[in-house]
Amino acid sequence: MLFGTAKWNREDHLEIGGVDTVELAKKYGTPLFVYDVQHIREMARGFKQTFKEEGIKNKVVYASKAFSCLAVYKLLQEESLSCDVVSGGELYTAIKGGMDPKEIAFHGNNKTKSELQMAIDEGVGTIIVDNFYEIQLLSEILHAEKKTQEILFRVTPGISAETHDYILTGQVDSKFGFDVASGQAEVALQQLLADDVFIVKGVHCHIGSQIFSPEGFIAATDIIFDLLNTWKTAFNYTVSVFNIGGGFGIQYTDSDTPVSPAEFVKTIIHQVKENCQKRDYPLPEIWIEPGRSIVAEAGMTLYSVGSQKEVPGVRKFVSVDGGMGDNIRPALYDATYDALVANRQIDAAETTELISIVGKYCESGDVLIREIDFPKVTDADIIALTSTGAYGYSMASNYNRNPKPAVVFVENGQEKLVVRRETFDDLIHLDCPVD
Repeated sequence: MLFGTAKWNREDHLEIGGVDTVELAKKYGTPLFVYDVQHIREMARGFKQTFKEEGIKNKVVYASKAFSCLAVYKLLQEESLSCDVVSGGELYTAIKGGMDPKEIAFHGNNKTKSELQMAIDEGVGTIIVDNFYEIQLLSEILHAEKKTQEILFRVTPGISAETHDYILTGQVDSKFGFDVASGQAEVALQQLLADDVFIVKGVHCHIGSQIFSPEGFIAATDIIFDLLNTWKTAFNYTVSVFNIGGGFGIQYTDSDTPVSPAEFVKTIIHQVKENCQKRDYPLPEIWIEPGRSIVAEAGMTLYSVGSQKEVPGVRKFVSVDGGMGDNIRPALYDATYDALVANRQIDAAETTELISIVGKYCESGDVLIREIDFPKVTDADIIALTSTGAYGYSMASNYNRNPKPAVVFVENGQEKLVVRRETFDDLIHLDCPVD
């Protein structure tokens, strides 16, 4: 399953962005993350174009947690996207990458005092307030600095989207946001409006990730606009920003049938307009936070085949030189992927076998693909996992003291190393000397 500019070249090698992946593997080694920059641009532009066609004031805010590095933020600026961050480290990287602080939104359910101070010092445009503790912390900092801050506050609408429990975020039993049903959201609004350091621009909600149907967004929008209409009457307060979050699903395997990003956006816009017209409510600016849906399908991971083990009548294991250290998602929540042989195009008639593609880490759960019909491979082959552009590198670890892979951007026949491969010296550079 190929996305973007990926295709087979004259040598029957997988090519991305006009660059031969076999040559990339030779030059930079494996495991190797390869990103199709043109595909990222097209996804980013698609979101913005849909809003433009609908004539809606908007902000497309890239969710940094999907994948962040200096080069990503440069690309975001080129495509006129904003970004969100969820830690001091992401904020630092975004600013070093050249992002305008005013175009940064700061998320998180447990922002520390030092992180909030950093956000204020750097002039972050929007802080998404998540809980009562944060209201107090942020208020103290702003009063001490004699500053004001534009904020959204995150509400939990009580929606359970059709996704894995670990990536649900909009249900009542969530660590994120102010609960609507219990009245927490209204109490939070009253506290925020009563404190003149807060410029309360609007509300934010996020119902989950890897969502294939717009039904959850429709339900969340209806619930929130019921609430907003109540607040309009009770407190004479209307929002100027409605941030519906992200979570738009992408295709990992043939069994995935996500709705297109354009359809998600059009559905959200229609539902917001309908709610505003029905209640005579002023139409707010609509913000969305796509991350995975911009970078996931643009990314691919190249691995070299290593050992193979067959347990007769049970399973055949094909090991690669990466695994859960560069892609924890299968072990974390049973995420599924597709794969292909990058160094040779497989004929449809070629014999396949049922295998498990596993990693090199000392865990039985270190499985990249549990079962896949795959051509017979040797240690001369390179396996490519598709749609690994989100939450692969960003969740990577040094488990078993393995260095993290390199990351390469490809576009128009050109390659660019954007994150170098870690060395063994990198692994110990924070260790204190021993006597």
